[in-house]
Amino acid sequence: MDFNDSISGAFASCIELKQSSKSRVIVIGSGISGISAAHILNNADFEVSLLSSYTFICHFGLFSNFLLQLTIQVVLLESRDRIGGRIHTDYSFGCPVDMGASWLHGVCNENPLAPLIRHLGLSLYRTSGDNSVLYDHDLESYMLFDKEGRQVPQQMVIEVGEAFKRILKKTEEVRNENPQDLSVLQAISVVLERHPDLRQEGLAYEVLQWFICRMEAWFAADLDMISLKNWDEENVLTGGHGLMVEGYYPVLNALAKDIDIRLNHRVTRISNVGPKEVVVTVEGGSRFVADACIITVPIGVLKAKLIEFEPELPEWKASAISDLGMGNENKIALRFDNVFWPNVELLGTVAPTSYSCGYFLNLHKATGHPVLVYMAAGRFAYDLENLSQEAAADIAMLQLKKMFPQATQPVQYLVSRWGTDPNSLGCYSYDIVGKPSDIYDRLRAPLGNLFFGGEAVSMENQGSVHGAYLSGVAAAENCRNLLMERRGFLDKFRMLSFSDAVFETAFPLQISRM
Repeated sequence: MDFNDSISGAFASCIELKQSSKSRVIVIGSGISGISAAHILNNADFEVSLLSSYTFICHFGLFSNFLLQLTIQVVLLESRDRIGGRIHTDYSFGCPVDMGASWLHGVCNENPLAPLIRHLGLSLYRTSGDNSVLYDHDLESYMLFDKEGRQVPQQMVIEVGEAFKRILKKTEEVRNENPQDLSVLQAISVVLERHPDLRQEGLAYEVLQWFICRMEAWFAADLDMISLKNWDEENVLTGGHGLMVEGYYPVLNALAKDIDIRLNHRVTRISNVGPKEVVVTVEGGSRFVADACIITVPIGVLKAKLIEFEPELPEWKASAISDLGMGNENKIALRFDNVFWPNVELLGTVAPTSYSCGYFLNLHKATGHPVLVYMAAGRFAYDLENLSQEAAADIAMLQLKKMFPQATQPVQYLVSRWGTDPNSLGCYSYDIVGKPSDIYDRLRAPLGNLFFGGEAVSMENQGSVHGAYLSGVAAAENCRNLLMERRGFLDKFRMLSFSDAVFETAFPLQISRM
């Protein structure tokens, strides 16, 4: 064997050794963040170009470009008996009803979920355009009623809505004047004190409370809890907001294909054993050992310290978790034998307080199924969880029967309980008053071989499905880079492309609004 053959053989053996090495990753939580992270790592093929000794290798006639597969063994641990986390499409009505996330916020091709939605042929029902004062709805298709069941004049709703926009705009002045953070409710009070022309009285005041109720639903928290400094920092994509007509489960199901998912595996402890190994313990005592771990459980679970970390989380990470709010929003889905309500997208009741206002989403207009979904946020959402399922459904029916005396009883109902569900302890995060400015940097920062995902770590897309998805992608890429560096790949190779499942189609997004 001459020198060239010797070098070629040694190099080939080295590459074969690199290709055959495996890395193990545990992903905790099967919401869309965890599933997207596991999906990426489960399909981790890399095309790389050798950089070190490039001239030397070319001199001996070896190829400088080749496909290298970094083999990653992924196990996804989920505490529930289903995938999805706070995405939960229920089919017990005989049709899909999302009891958790249900909107795509940003119906446009720039939304990172758009390629997959197009590929699956899923349809969207647009409920608002850009800059809607109701955020996920506008005022094109609605009816509001007072507590006595009388319809509120639509012109009054429009005028109060315009006043509400001006009120929110003037809270910017309050923010600029105060070095200390205030709540949004405090700022609104200051604005109304300074500008008597924006105050509302009588029925108009109750309509204003309904607008506040809808704003609280966007953040899943009462306005006295929401930071004035940060409430409007979210980067909302263009294209308005669209309901997933077939529900979100088809998206999850596509991403979850071929992933090793272990349901009913509640994680109780995460232990770092040296710098290169992590041991994850689940309820019952079973242990999983890996090179790295991606944690995508809801911030509510981390805040409650339901998972023990060994060693304990450093103060900067623990304080970031405690300094972020976890909101709550619940749904009461009602299925009827007949449709007795008008063909509008939303029905609402106004009241003297935002707590007492009501909101029904009409799924019949969007999907053709005789289903109304009552939605409650903040303190009212928590109070509903103190009631039985039947009593909660009765609360919604009392409002419906005032609006429509001919209303029939539902043949089925579903009630969510995100706030007391030990797998979530809330629905999505929000910025509390006085939140530190670097909280998101600390939330998503890795701890050695521990990586963090979930909607809560996404500053610009907080509380959204696509934000949670992107956080999982980022955590997976950071994890992958660490594993490659440990194998010596980053020192010797430059990544040219990452081969993930690319969902492309010639068809545009399927969007309707009837």
